[in-house]
Amino acid sequence: MSIQNRKEATANSEWAIEARGLVKNFGDNRAVDGVNLNVRAGTIYGVLGPNGAGKTTTIRMLATLLKADEGSTRIFGYDVAKDPHIVRQLIGVTGQYASVDESLSATENLIIFSRLLGLSRAESRNKAAELLEEFGLTEAAKRPLKNFSGGMRRRLDLAASLIAQPPLIFLDEPTTGLDPRTRNQMWDTIRRLVKTGSTVLLTTQYLQEADELADRIAVIDHGRVVAEGTVNELKASVGTSSLHLSIQNPQDIQDARQTIEQVLKVQTSISSEIGKITAPMADADKVTDLLIALRQKGIRLDEMSVQKPTLDEVFLTITGRGAEDDASKSSNESDKVEEERV
Repeated sequence: MSIQNRKEATANSEWAIEARGLVKNFGDNRAVDGVNLNVRAGTIYGVLGPNGAGKTTTIRMLATLLKADEGSTRIFGYDVAKDPHIVRQLIGVTGQYASVDESLSATENLIIFSRLLGLSRAESRNKAAELLEEFGLTEAAKRPLKNFSGGMRRRLDLAASLIAQPPLIFLDEPTTGLDPRTRNQMWDTIRRLVKTGSTVLLTTQYLQEADELADRIAVIDHGRVVAEGTVNELKASVGTSSLHLSIQNPQDIQDARQTIEQVLKVQTSISSEIGKITAPMADADKVTDLLIALRQKGIRLDEMSVQKPTLDEVFLTITGRGAEDDASKSSNESDKVEEERV
């Protein structure tokens, strides 16, 4: 399918992914248990979940790499079960580990992938040079991959998945193991992909990554979607913003706390840091009344701030554990997935 044909195939579709009731069993283990997803074309959709939650298995079913036991998926309107060959021409997949040949250079890897996708020798060389420049790898183009850093390999892996310029890109934990600087570079690249017309489905355990990139987020736990929405919707679902006040004189802390509770009509908590009080803030208009009351009592503030719930708090509230609590477990979901081609 040519680039023009791919554009035509996706032009009239509002949804890049429509998944209904996806189920996958491995023996007695139900890895995915009725997942529903709707991913709008031209957006970044984040999928969060601890290890073993079902993220990678779900990705493999959506990308035609694993057959669902139950349920259905449509990619830009094409049924994954009935039209897998068409779907595969509309997607690119980048896994958790680089799928490149370490015995070859970056240029040689990209040329081989390009040739396998039907490009001529000249087109393959041009495409390789273009992608190496895009991902900041031109200077290392001829170096053996065994001398590449982890970040460079991840960038090359993503570059290889973009050779065919797919309208839909699956990124399964693409920044795992990268240093903060390289991770930020990958984020910039992902944003550019969407600006040029691609749709990205991103799985991650880095909550900041989802917060930075995703237009919408699904939280998967025990094989099910347990929450879905925009970042702000998910944050709002676990509580209101909180007011943080630092009292200048620690001796005023109890009077300050009593005043805050009387004015805001809420229960407060005292932080482990000396002189700091935290209170839920359901009504922002009352903050002005509070400041006046504190001034009238001669209680001085060193600092005041309002904070929304974080994605960490959302994740902890929804799943009952932190995003990376299971990272040390030896059983990784992707290790259990059997290769089962449609």
